[in-house]
Amino acid sequence: MEESAFLTITDRIFNQLIMQLDDADADLECLLSGNVLEIECDDGSKIIVNRHTPNQELWIAAKSGGFHFRLANEQWVDTRSGENFYAALSRVLSEQTGMPCSVHA
Repeated sequence: MEESAFLTITDRIFNQLIMQLDDADADLECLLSGNVLEIECDDGSKIIVNRHTPNQELWIAAKSGGFHFRLANEQWVDTRSGENFYAALSRVLSEQTGMPCSVHA
């Protein structure tokens, strides 16, 4: 995929995430700066979603670890476990906030 297409796709993902997280019941603050979406939880902990352009991957950094996602068959899947990006982000958000959190495409 060309870099411009990757950037367009991931811009859309970041914007969708921000809208969904702003509407979430959990107290979350989102800050988008360049290739990084920082999600701050009520307790001060952070989840970082990073767009890694050279590898054309989305990365999540959370208390529970780091995860890399690559586009395959129109879904972002973890390069190690095969877990879906949105399922993984929902899981780490729920773990860190202590509340059910769900994001989707």
